[in-house]
Amino acid sequence: MSTTAFVDRIDPFAKRSLKKKNKKSQGSSRYRSSQDVELQPLPFLKDVPASEQEELFIRKLRQCCVAFDFMDPVIDLKGKEVKRCSLNELVDYITAGRGVLTEPVYPEIIKMISANLFRTLPPSENPDFDPEEDDPTLEASWPHLQLVYEFFLRFLESSDFQPTIGKRVIDQKFVLQLLELFDSEDPRERDFLKTVLHRIYGKFLGLRAFIRKQINNIFLRFVYETEHFNGVGELLEILGSIINGFALPLKQEHKQFLVKVLIPLHKVKCLSLYHAQLAYCVVQFLEKDPTLTEPVVRGLLKYWPRTCSQKEVMFLGEIEEVLDVIEPSQFTRIQEPLFRQISRCVSSPHFQVAERALYFWNNEYIMSLMEENNHVIMPIMFPALYRISKEHWNQTIVALVYNVLKTFMEMNSKLFDELTVSYKAERQKEKKREKDREELWKRLAELELNHNKNSPNSTGGGGAALSSPNPTQSTGTGGQTATQNNNPPIGGKK
Repeated sequence: MSTTAFVDRIDPFAKRSLKKKNKKSQGSSRYRSSQDVELQPLPFLKDVPASEQEELFIRKLRQCCVAFDFMDPVIDLKGKEVKRCSLNELVDYITAGRGVLTEPVYPEIIKMISANLFRTLPPSENPDFDPEEDDPTLEASWPHLQLVYEFFLRFLESSDFQPTIGKRVIDQKFVLQLLELFDSEDPRERDFLKTVLHRIYGKFLGLRAFIRKQINNIFLRFVYETEHFNGVGELLEILGSIINGFALPLKQEHKQFLVKVLIPLHKVKCLSLYHAQLAYCVVQFLEKDPTLTEPVVRGLLKYWPRTCSQKEVMFLGEIEEVLDVIEPSQFTRIQEPLFRQISRCVSSPHFQVAERALYFWNNEYIMSLMEENNHVIMPIMFPALYRISKEHWNQTIVALVYNVLKTFMEMNSKLFDELTVSYKAERQKEKKREKDREELWKRLAELELNHNKNSPNSTGGGGAALSSPNPTQSTGTGGQTATQNNNPPIGGKK
């Protein structure tokens, strides 16, 4: 590679084409080595006596441990087809057969699955990969991987599957390697992994705490270190089901997970990729334990976006979901800080943010909570609403604000009138303060003008000459006389 080409690759200011390049499917980092022998077709399982099926089953499993290089579509075509046929046959055999999962086949099955699935994931072709904008890099070896995942699922879901034997081969190390695969860019693989992990969590009670802890670690690394992990949405989907099954009262471990892990997940810039699943998990916790409402809402307010309107709309949607399940006693605890934030959102110049905040008044349950606490909420919301009704640029927002003001008036007309009078009086005071400020600036400008007129007539040097219109007064006492002569014009004005 030439020096110039190398510099161009690392230069952050180099000009690059804005046109997107078509992504190519990318294979994994493990390829079949050239010294491997060619695969030979084995007899069909249905064609051999029942006494020989277990041995043939194991031979086929070992045959399927061979990996192929899919980056070259024309190499080893015969071997690839032999393996594909064997995998299809294994899927059918384990699905339809009864009593086929004998104890000796468990380690062979896990060995075959490990040989095919566990690999070092290749780096993304696009270092600036944006999951919202760019197409994902698909796994080139998917024709075989898909069948391996299918076989794994049928294995776990089989009526013959025995967790007591399975736990000897499906251990913590196996689960850890499985979790690492969630970073695959291929959404098809992540979808299979989600179902597989959910089945493992259900079958192996001894692995549940370990799985939760490792997911916890993945999320913390994602939030505070890398901000990159492709499988966050899928892991949150699994957690949604797990949280739904938590026994009451909730353990302190689970509460800590909500506050220390799930809430900080809101601050990541790619929140939109997994927000629906995250909001579902948060609401599940609140339905289990309503006393968690206050720390959740305060946590959301802590991470409230300041410059991203898209994230603000998502936060408002989640707040509405939280308010849908909130208990009146918990609502009173968070109403003041929450509605101060909603007031700021209603005042947003971005019409989608303002519109989403104003939609809260279309929710009957939220309206009933507001009505019960109108003496607290109306004073917070009224100034922003009244100002927007006169000043906002978007007519749709103005119309929605008029509806909200009308609702407040019907809710508590006496308080509404008091707030109107108070707001107008405050506006008059504000106008007076603004007028006084302008007059003060005018007086200062006049003083500066007078000072500039008098400066050329002064003699001598230093501060005294600049401050005294009378040259004779600038002598004798030095800086003190200058200070004395500089003050009277301002004092006279006062």
